[in-house]
Amino acid sequence: MAKIIDGREIAAEIRGGLKPRTEKLKERGIIPGLAILLVGEHPGSLSYLREIEKGCDELGMYTDVVKLAQSVTQEKLERRIEELNQDNKFHGIIIQLPLPEHLDALRVGGTISPQKDVDGANPVNMGRLLLGEEAFVPSTAHGVHQLLIHSGNSPEGKHVVICGRSNIVGRPLMGILVQKQKDANATVTVCHTRTRDLPSITRQADILIVAIGRAEFITADMVKEGTIVIDVGVNQVEIPAGSGKFKLVGDVDFDAVKEKAGAITPVPGGVGPVTTAMLLTNVIKAAEVAADKIASRSLS
Repeated sequence: MAKIIDGREIAAEIRGGLKPRTEKLKERGIIPGLAILLVGEHPGSLSYLREIEKGCDELGMYTDVVKLAQSVTQEKLERRIEELNQDNKFHGIIIQLPLPEHLDALRVGGTISPQKDVDGANPVNMGRLLLGEEAFVPSTAHGVHQLLIHSGNSPEGKHVVICGRSNIVGRPLMGILVQKQKDANATVTVCHTRTRDLPSITRQADILIVAIGRAEFITADMVKEGTIVIDVGVNQVEIPAGSGKFKLVGDVDFDAVKEKAGAITPVPGGVGPVTTAMLLTNVIKAAEVAADKIASRSLS
């Protein structure tokens, strides 16, 4: 039976370390500020927003949700981002995904100033990450890495198989784990829905990270005994079919896989809370950098 990795407990530990940093910033006259751009009202986005706002309130941070219509044009959205780039109240800016299909998400991310890009959406930060330089890392990928470290499952020297190649999880997580540094140094295989004979690869994993976007896609026969399983997926399924009652499940068949895994994250209560904690960490980091620049200018 697998050990359950409690993301809520790990997130609370991370937030506890952030409180003294926000207090020090306040002593310098700075309140960390986060702008959240929401286009339309995607149900998943609204749930994540509530968690972010709750975390900001707990730490005494300033947050503002900028709501735009589902029909907003690319040009209007980019103009609004440029305004936020220039607004000193905000040290971080995030765009809630997914965006409507008529909007170019990569172009939108590139409009955010790299210094305020606390969710790693700007290609500049992605490039820095891959080069091993200081960068803002997408919060979910960062959260998965911290889950592994805090749960005593460092990826160092392990074979990590990532199912999913998105710009917010699979690709940046690969970039984190292959770095030549402590708590990285992993051998990483990235799989996806077009991978041939996927089970033969997932069964090789010491650590299996699943972000493939399909409910309970990973079954027990796809996992070797003792594997550490991190389930990033969040899917709403009707149980039983036709009942009108829904529950959240991951991309992993939790009940079956927990019988073989060494450790596993639940859904909900696994990756999600740590993702939020890492976003808050990035906002505070951005505020600290901005504060140091102000101090440097005043001394010169």
